[in-house]
Amino acid sequence: MEGADCTIAYLPEEEQDAQDTKKVVEEHGGKCWTIAADLRELENCKKVVNFALEKMGKVNILFNNCAYQMVQKSIEDLTFEQWHKTFDTNIHSFFYLSKLLITQMESGDTIINNASINAYIGRPDLLDYTSTKGAIVSFTRGLANQKIATGIRVNAIAPGPVWTPLIPATMDTEAQDSFTSPMGRPGQPSEMATCVVFLASADSSMVSGQTIHCNGGGFTTS
Repeated sequence: MEGADCTIAYLPEEEQDAQDTKKVVEEHGGKCWTIAADLRELENCKKVVNFALEKMGKVNILFNNCAYQMVQKSIEDLTFEQWHKTFDTNIHSFFYLSKLLITQMESGDTIINNASINAYIGRPDLLDYTSTKGAIVSFTRGLANQKIATGIRVNAIAPGPVWTPLIPATMDTEAQDSFTSPMGRPGQPSEMATCVVFLASADSSMVSGQTIHCNGGGFTTS
């Protein structure tokens, strides 16, 4: 985690991944606390915030990075239940955690939101996911404008195709076969992480309300 103490919130079924990450952070001399929580629920977000503040004393950097997607090729196939789950996961949790933590932030602190290239291209088989990512971009800009005078910066990244366990779990073979970028391959999570580290650091002290398009050369309009 680039020298920062950190708290990671994750779903219970991600326990092994969380512990593996914790081990890597601690092997490099950092401190890492983990807490299992479904961030779709406000009460769980409150528990995560209280846990983080208890362990670390203060939160200077918030990285909102939870997401859900499931391919549906038509709006007729997209259920109300999936629509609500996607919004609860992908944008409501971002609002909850930002609202709960921003009151203890001060000048120099930062919030980073994970958006997506899909907010700019309008991917048709991920209508609900794409809609939430557009909401994240707008949320980022609006909150940045609210807090600019306080010195708190708010930015986002908009990854293109990134190969994570979410892809085979939520995409059919056809979607996976076309899961690439103009660079000829999908990205790796580590390639997105460098953009997040930049936005979290003082190196980006003049950057707020912006979205970094780490998308492998995909053309977008911002």
